[in-house]
Order: sequence, then structure tokens, then C-alpha cells
Amino acid sequence: MAVNNDDVKLIGAWASPYVMRPRVALNIKSVDYEFLQEQFGSKSELLLKSNPVHKKIPVLLHNGKPICESSIIVEYIDEVWSSSPSILPSDPHNRALARFWAAYLDEKAAPRAATEEAKSAAVSQLKEGMALLEGAYGEMSKGKDFFGGERIGFLDIAFGSMLGWLRAVQVRVGVKLLDEEKTPGLVKWAEKFSADPAVKDVLPETEKLVEFAKLLSAKFKAAAASDPLRR
Repeated sequence: MAVNNDDVKLIGAWASPYVMRPRVALNIKSVDYEFLQEQFGSKSELLLKSNPVHKKIPVLLHNGKPICESSIIVEYIDEVWSSSPSILPSDPHNRALARFWAAYLDEKAAPRAATEEAKSAAVSQLKEGMALLEGAYGEMSKGKDFFGGERIGFLDIAFGSMLGWLRAVQVRVGVKLLDEEKTPGLVKWAEKFSADPAVKDVLPETEKLVEFAKLLSAKFKAAAASDPLRR
């Protein structure tokens, strides 16, 4: 139930890993919210009004006031609904580490649609990212289930939001990105994360993402074919 009867809305789309982040955070905090889904290929007036700078999802509307950018929204949720459990680590160093790796994910390891020519390079980048995160998990989890310890924390949300797309990429390219031999810690972590009550109902199904990826690929190819400057 929402705290203090706050009016909470989230502008997003089911397939976006960045939208999944605030959804998991709101579930962790037991905050009731309305999910306003954007239609693929268009942007609503509410989205454009709420995020006039980037014009992108997600946007959290809290009592009518917009907050943009997924990681900023998660931190906002943690601060506003400050009752336990906390999402960000209480220790300043651990908090800085979680923010560092979350920024790394957005910069280097986030799955992205790629052309056929760039597919090999994209998969190599993802493999490198998984190897680095395996080491970070061993260091930060201290033998517990999550990066955040016993409960899902900031980095778990940042990385876990990408699990659906990582699995979809594995299906599409036939390459294991989370491997029992090379990344055993992450394999176990992914199972625990996916099964958590705050996650399981908002994590997109792999099959649906694979079909959605096919639609995106077809759209990109059609756009490229119609570009008179492309040779």
C-alpha cells in the first residue's frame, strides 16, 4: 500500500530494462503505483511534458512531480520511502561501489540492438562485462545471495533489470553469457534474483523479448533500406 496515500505513477514500457528498475524498487518498498505504458514507436503528451529534456522513459510521477532517469528514480524511491529495507548500502564505500558498477553497466555492459556486422563485437563486450561482474559479485556479496548482501540492493536492481535481455540475446545469438563454468556466482545470483517476490512479476519473459527483438531488428533494417545515403 502506498505510504501516506501518495499518488505514484510510473511512465514506462514492459520491455525496457530501465523501467524495470523503479518497478522493482517500488515493489521492495511496498509502494502502490499506477503503471502508465507508452506505446512502441510513439511518445505520449504526458511523457513529453514530464521529461522535456530527454523525452525518454522511465519517469516517476510522485504527487504530480516528475523524476527522470532510472538510477536517480531508484535512489529517490529509497530516500522518500525510507523505511526498511534500504536499497542503497549504508556504508559510504559500499554505496560508492554500487554506484560505480551501476554506471559501468549503463556505459559498457547494457545489451543493445546491434547490426549483423556489430553482433560479434557486442557479444564480446557483454562477455567481458559478465567476467568483471563475476569478480565484483564475489567481492561485494561476501558469500550471500545478492550484491547487496542478504537482500536485493542498488546494484542487484541495476544488473537484474537486464537479465531478461541477456537471456534473449543468448537465445538469439546462441552464446552463453551467464555460464556455469565461467560465471557460477552470477548464475546462482540470477536464479535468486528472478525468483524474488519483488522481481518475478515484472521481469519480462525471455520468449516475449525475443519476439520483440525481432520486431526491433525488422524496423531497423527497414529504416536502413529506405535511407538514400546508405550504400
